Amino acid sequence: MQWDDSGYLLSKNKYSENSVIAEFYTNTHGKSSGIIFGATSKKTKNYLQIGNKLHLNYNYKNDNQIGYFKIEIDKAYTPNFFDNNKKLSCIVSAMNLIKILTVESQSNINIYNLIDQLFLILNHDYWVKDYIFWELKLLELVGYNLNLDKIVQSEFINNQKIYFVKSNNEKKYVPNFLIEKDLEVDDAKTLLSGLKLVGDFLDKSILKPNNINYPNSRLEFLNLIKWI
Repeated sequence: MQWDDSGYLLSKNKYSENSVIAEFYTNTHGKSSGIIFGATSKKTKNYLQIGNKLHLNYNYKNDNQIGYFKIEIDKAYTPNFFDNNKKLSCIVSAMNLIKILTVESQSNINIYNLIDQLFLILNHDYWVKDYIFWELKLLELVGYNLNLDKIVQSEFINNQKIYFVKSNNEKKYVPNFLIEKDLEVDDAKTLLSGLKLVGDFLDKSILKPNNINYPNSRLEFLNLIKWI
């Protein structure tokens, strides 16, 4: 049995001396894993950058046995950001989130299209802010909507409007740009607050209940954002 599709590379792990097991998020087959033989050849190795979009031919004997991919490059997105460590780290973190939050062989065209939007966002002036909303959209698509607009409260401190959510008589402050979405923001402290707020929700509402460790790739991305 076989199928053809296009997909974004989420991860790759060594399988043998010349092969890897690769995981893709595909257009019509969702998240799919398979062996790529000859993955260490110069040509194939250059294709296999996390985030790149490839054309896939997948062959397998049955649903319970891993198959193998034949691949061709479709769009080499990731090399466009080789000179920017923050954006490269963002790509790796985003692909890893999709890997851990999606189910094998369960297609979702909205998630597939969201990956495409990621590479448009990375060319924006305020890309970190836009990426935070990208993460929120991803969480919504996998069934976890934070709904900040519905739960947030506000107060004025020193004539400035401050947003917060209240839990167990404790206030958790919310960066204004997450509510007033037209605000421009580029300072690292505010952006980190937004990323950490989304990360806390991710950890408490999704990862810990499912016994999943918080991804190191996202921690590494946050550490780089400190130096914007």
